[in-house]
Amino acid sequence: MTTKPLLKVKGLKKYFPVKKGLLAKTVGYVKAVDDVSFHVNEGETLGIVGESGCGKSTTGRMLMRLLDPTEGTVEFDGKELTALSSEEMRKTRRDIQMVFQDPYASLNPRHTIERILSEPLLVHGVKSAKERKEKVHQFLEIVGLSAYHAKRYPHQFSGGQRQRIGIARALMTNPKLIIADEPVSALDVSIQAQVLNLMQDLQQEFNLTYIFIAHDLGVVRHISDRVGVMYLGKMVEVAESEALYAKPLHPYTQALLSAVPVPDPNFSKEEVFLEGDMPNPANPPTGCTFHTRCPFKMDICSQVVPQLTELEEGHSVACHLYNETSDNDIKKMEGSLYAKG
Repeated sequence: MTTKPLLKVKGLKKYFPVKKGLLAKTVGYVKAVDDVSFHVNEGETLGIVGESGCGKSTTGRMLMRLLDPTEGTVEFDGKELTALSSEEMRKTRRDIQMVFQDPYASLNPRHTIERILSEPLLVHGVKSAKERKEKVHQFLEIVGLSAYHAKRYPHQFSGGQRQRIGIARALMTNPKLIIADEPVSALDVSIQAQVLNLMQDLQQEFNLTYIFIAHDLGVVRHISDRVGVMYLGKMVEVAESEALYAKPLHPYTQALLSAVPVPDPNFSKEEVFLEGDMPNPANPPTGCTFHTRCPFKMDICSQVVPQLTELEEGHSVACHLYNETSDNDIKKMEGSLYAKG
């Protein structure tokens, strides 16, 4: 696997205005994504996890310019996407495709599968009807369906089959990057495994790069090379997948992992309990946005925003504990998740 970054995101922000009154006066902003930076290497899968409302889906949509960022840069394959015109961005989307969470809502119920899959080819300049039809049949076979399915409509398929169609549509233009926004969360567990295995096979076959957005930590661990953890619009930890699961550093990551059930009746671990609910993104806490729920909070946490800092090779965390706390305290905190016997 090459280490060349295909995508570089720096200081990405998305603020939605809050309007009130008859004149719709702006009285504040919902900080859906607030200063997020990361990169994705060619051929790898970056998982982005976090609870609902943390900004992970908004981040994915900004990468495709389905939403324009309030601030920040997105560099894809040497191009600065935020500086492109609408027409230039339309052409660039040939190389960036998206798989959505709800496979039924993302497919036009009035169109046949052949028309749905042909549309990206037509938009990007494939004029030959014969060539489009051949490619539709080819990719239906690739994702585990048959050519005769092309004449059917979306309602005639199961959820798993519809998601395979969604994946086929994303592949039609031979993209370099696929952003998968919770692609298996609406599917049964047995079907989830089939779709995940299909995505991994396609990644090898077509040399794809994935950004895999999800809230299911087990799914993310299965498919991701690296994982970024988001909380209230910010990236709080980024690490290699196994390193993150073996040694989570941020208290929020520890709490997420402690909540994952382990199918072993003899396994015991100390759970990390979080107090309260996620704060309102329209009025986030000062300093570290997690300090209102953190069991390890210090005075500095409510005053200074922690920066995402690389503590070990490939493992970055945004937490004051690693600047202010002694090594013994850190070791004690890190051990809070692991088996006691």
